[in-house]
Amino acid sequence: MVVHPSTLDLPLTALFAGWAMTDEVQRRLAAQGYGDLRFNDGVVIQHVLAAPLSITALAERMGVTQQAASKAVADLERRGLLRREPDPADARTKLLHLTEHARNAVEATRALRQELHRELEDEYGVGRVAEAKTLLASIIGRYGGEDAIRARRVRPPR
Repeated sequence: MVVHPSTLDLPLTALFAGWAMTDEVQRRLAAQGYGDLRFNDGVVIQHVLAAPLSITALAERMGVTQQAASKAVADLERRGLLRREPDPADARTKLLHLTEHARNAVEATRALRQELHRELEDEYGVGRVAEAKTLLASIIGRYGGEDAIRARRVRPPR
């Protein structure tokens, strides 16, 4: 049985549209030399981007165990996206910082998302894209997602 996207309900349509756009951004990032990045890296990077923090604080923000956060951090360190430095207030604590490569990747990702947005406006019209964005933002608000976005605590549902 062949399923056409127009037959999907709104939650699946929104989810799959988001995945399709994310896949396109990932493809373009790889073409720009950021093939080492994974979508899930952003779950960690979004927290460290706001300000350097400890693994304990990262685990709390992500809602995971300290062991899970440590494993993610070790992987990002190994791939040159994070580094640990002593906390100036307490040398026993190490704070996580983004590397230059990670900061450049964040900027490249932002630029590519804007590029994709402009392409969609060119293809579908500024008004339709704005209406779609407004509708989806309203749905996020209706189901309590605004706080997670503001606090950089966005993660897939459990």
